[in-house]
Amino acid sequence: MKKSAAKMLAILFIVTALITSLAACGNHNNENNSGNNSGTKTDNGKDPITFSWSTGPISGWNEMNDDVGREITKKTGVTLKAEISMDANRIALMIASGDYPDLISPTGDASKLVDAGALIDLTDLIEEHGPNLKKVYGEYMERLKWSKDDESIYILPSLNGVGQQYMDIAGSFHVQHAALKEAGYPAMKTVQDYERVIQQYVEKHPTTADGQPTIGLSVLADDWRIMIGVTNPAFYTTGAPDDGEFHIHQKTYEVTYHYRRPEEKEYFRWLNHMNDIGLLDPEAFVQKEDQYKAKIASGRIVGVIDQDWGFNDAVNSLKAEGKYEQTYAHFPITLSEEYKDHSLQNTGFLAGWGIGITTECEDPVRAIQFLDWLASEEGQVLINWGIEDKHYKYDENGVRYIPENVLDRKNNDNANFTKETGIGSYGISARYGDGVKDSTGNYFTTTFPEQVIDNYSDAEKETLAAYGVERWIELWPQPDEFPVKAWGAAWDISYPSDSDLAILFKTMEEITRRRIPEIILANPADFDSLWDDYMTELEKNDVEKMEDEYETYVKARVDHWGGEVK
Repeated sequence: MKKSAAKMLAILFIVTALITSLAACGNHNNENNSGNNSGTKTDNGKDPITFSWSTGPISGWNEMNDDVGREITKKTGVTLKAEISMDANRIALMIASGDYPDLISPTGDASKLVDAGALIDLTDLIEEHGPNLKKVYGEYMERLKWSKDDESIYILPSLNGVGQQYMDIAGSFHVQHAALKEAGYPAMKTVQDYERVIQQYVEKHPTTADGQPTIGLSVLADDWRIMIGVTNPAFYTTGAPDDGEFHIHQKTYEVTYHYRRPEEKEYFRWLNHMNDIGLLDPEAFVQKEDQYKAKIASGRIVGVIDQDWGFNDAVNSLKAEGKYEQTYAHFPITLSEEYKDHSLQNTGFLAGWGIGITTECEDPVRAIQFLDWLASEEGQVLINWGIEDKHYKYDENGVRYIPENVLDRKNNDNANFTKETGIGSYGISARYGDGVKDSTGNYFTTTFPEQVIDNYSDAEKETLAAYGVERWIELWPQPDEFPVKAWGAAWDISYPSDSDLAILFKTMEEITRRRIPEIILANPADFDSLWDDYMTELEKNDVEKMEDEYETYVKARVDHWGGEVK
């Protein structure tokens, strides 16, 4: 009993210390909002105001001390004091302390905040102060409602733009232009094709020009990134779309923990083989993100399996040094030619991830007006294009374009360009997607066919020409080859954070993140027995119960969005 009491006191001490620490660095409302009624009025005659905002990582965030940020403050009077540290632990601490920022972008953890009563219902605020929000979301306003049982609007979705059309894609499998060129630009369809190009290049170039060992293939398995570069490709290469950790049957909506699909076992067997023959980075499962990016930036890694956003800054470093041949081409690689990469399968508009206003916000009207302005045509052009005559111009036909000197800076020194200009850092509210045009007939975003092609380096254009296309996206199976997913994307579906499903999911995650590296790094002779042990452990820990429970949420989403559930 004494030991238990001591343990409990220790736990309480730790929690109290964490909460005290959180309060000390997070007691922001009085501090941030003090003096809001003083200072220079904005273009719209409103007094300056500062909102605290918690969010995940934003590449190049410069505390609004950039061109776009200063213009936003000039137009709206709003300054954002951002805390770039959003994750599950941070949200748990907020909930434990009851201390929240004014605005919050909780990625996939909004359900925890809703359960805690931390987010306000935005329905009436949107109706009274959000004409631009209503215009952007349009026919999808119903999707903003939390559920059939709770029709409140807690989040303004911003992960995907409304009306999004795919203009380009990089996918998961990347290989250096130098390796492709040396191999004579062979067909790149299967993992065998991908392996062959990498192996041939490593054999000819065991070291780089500066004497470092060449690495055939690398992935990043650090924390949640293991899903992006190690486990998600298992479904991409075997003909399934991205539904997070689940596979959803297209017609019945039956849910399967995707690792239990027999075909995925063979993808992991291929990774096991890549490790066995020495082509997989020996540090793949121990390296941290900065180490991983440093290797890419050095030009040592021939093949990378990752989403391009996961290592773009390393690629930009290569470009800055003029090492374009060591940057990457992208392909829809599959396990065999019987499969199609489903990356472009249409999810419809996703209404899960975005920004909310918390109960701690002292001026929610001003907050929604700010988010509404960002959704206006003026706001959308500013956050995507920057400032007229500085970052973009119009030609004699009224077509908006990026001058060559600006485009060159954007393509070759993107990190500094983003930090100085702020372009691309403020898409935090309702927004239109790529391919949508504004009232002048120009695109809202800078991602449209002509601009995509202009952004390519000469090395990229040479590789694309060798494969007979102008854009990477032309190599992928197109959206019209697949039905629209009635549930959107499974990873976008919320469920109670204290439910049995949440507990089971965490258990499966822990098992998978322990087992998968072990299986990939094992002796190939042990692969099958280790895989069987993995499947058995999942079953013993009620994976089928988790699947069944998740299926109820998938069907509820389909029903909520107007689909037919049998």
